[in-house]
Amino acid sequence: MANERLRGALTGRGLSIARCAELVGVDQKTVERWITKDRVPHRAHRLAAAQLLGVEETYLWPGATNDARVLSAGRAELADFFPSRSAVPPELWRSLIDGAEDVVDVLVFAGQFLPEVHDVYRLAERARDGCRVRLLLGDPRGKAARARGEEEGVGLGLVHRIVLTLRYYAPILAVKGIELRLHDTTLYASIYRCDDTMLVNTHAYGAAAAQNPVLHLRRVPEGRVFSHYCTSFDRVWVNAVPVTDVDTVIASFDKLEG
Repeated sequence: MANERLRGALTGRGLSIARCAELVGVDQKTVERWITKDRVPHRAHRLAAAQLLGVEETYLWPGATNDARVLSAGRAELADFFPSRSAVPPELWRSLIDGAEDVVDVLVFAGQFLPEVHDVYRLAERARDGCRVRLLLGDPRGKAARARGEEEGVGLGLVHRIVLTLRYYAPILAVKGIELRLHDTTLYASIYRCDDTMLVNTHAYGAAAAQNPVLHLRRVPEGRVFSHYCTSFDRVWVNAVPVTDVDTVIASFDKLEG
């Protein structure tokens, strides 16, 4: 059986088999076998091809998840588990951010607790030291945050918490290396990444984020769970709206509410 997903992904990207082979670093006949005979490439080539085509590795080769090394690495990525976000020690949040050297990524609706347990000016310090800080909050004017608030039974309480969180972050947005964007997407999990460590706060319908479980992940070779959530973050980031002036956002929100 041919791998029509791979064939379609190549066509969608406007890539020939020869060009794909060149960019991935394999022989052209190897890529032909991937398509015509549905051969599963080695891990490094799977990742390279998936990245080149802008899709998940498991979309192109669903059977790859059965690779014993991938399964073992996936289990190794889970460093800890917390039954709820409120069970995560405040010291852990602070230590992860303070220890970050390259990346701090935050994807939430409001995430009001974070600037309350960790001084936002410490984030500014990380940025001044060369750390990239990307903050993704729900758009208080959008549909997704309002729907989530209704599902949790708090009505407009969630969007008002977003506005408060925006005010927390406003003083540090001028710092080079810090960028804040607003999203209007359905949020299946809140993501907090600091370099190769991540806390994933899963969401359940009708339950506030603080009540839902948290996965403590660490990137390991051959693992794909960590990178899976990184990809999710990047997808939201690309479609989100950059914010440089919090007052303008709040003013438009107040006008909408009025």
